[in-house]
Amino acid sequence: MFIIGSHLSTAKGFYNMGKTALEMGGNTFQFFTRNPRGGAAKAIDPEDARKLNELRIEHNFGPLLAHAPYTLNPASAKDNVREFAKMAMEDDLKRMEFFPGSLYNFHPGSHVGLGVDEGIKEIIKLLNEIMTEDQSTIVLLEAMSGKGTEIGRNFEELKQILDGVKLQEKIGVCIDTCHLWEAGYDIKDDLDGVLEEFDKVVGIEKIKAVHLNDSKNPIGAHKDRHEKIGEGHLGEETFRKIINHPSLKDLGFYLETPNEIEGYAKKIALLKTLRD
Repeated sequence: MFIIGSHLSTAKGFYNMGKTALEMGGNTFQFFTRNPRGGAAKAIDPEDARKLNELRIEHNFGPLLAHAPYTLNPASAKDNVREFAKMAMEDDLKRMEFFPGSLYNFHPGSHVGLGVDEGIKEIIKLLNEIMTEDQSTIVLLEAMSGKGTEIGRNFEELKQILDGVKLQEKIGVCIDTCHLWEAGYDIKDDLDGVLEEFDKVVGIEKIKAVHLNDSKNPIGAHKDRHEKIGEGHLGEETFRKIINHPSLKDLGFYLETPNEIEGYAKKIALLKTLRD
């Protein structure tokens, strides 16, 4: 099954997002757990959640992908910033139980002078404090492009975090095509080589989801500038290879580029034509 969807707004509720995903030709979607630039989280209506879950079963949805706010920084040198990240992420994981079997993605954060190793220690500490054996959600580290002091800019840093997490069956990685490219991984001309390297360093089984984003920048730019599918430096052929790759094709693919509903629908339709 080709699991494909896009990022959607929670403004009109979860059931509405499910219906919108179907209208766009998708069978999953991504959403922010709370305001991406702030900390507020809108209460989840149990009836709204129930209706979405029924829709998910009826239409054989793939896993939903919840995205933590960009403002969370579990690698911060500041105690209050780390504490806020812990509060928000712990709350997010509890709320995700309204949608069993989902994925929860977050940016590992920026060490901002603390140093990579110390930043990674703080991320591991936070994850081990908030993750529980009975959670149904798998937590995902997002592979980053490497701007500033971002952690997760290479496979080795992701591996270092993963190795410190106690609940191994509850942790994985979300790869982002734009991020990998801008981090210096040549997924355009050497996708097999990049995935082989990931498998050697981390383990290919740890990839649980894929963000599909083209890039406004050339390889190794470390800037994280998304472009619409097929309209950037990666191009359509790269995405054809990605969505059909044996190691990735059964995962969920989530479009993130800034786009309107109609635009997302067109790109989902395009990707379906590229799928073998």
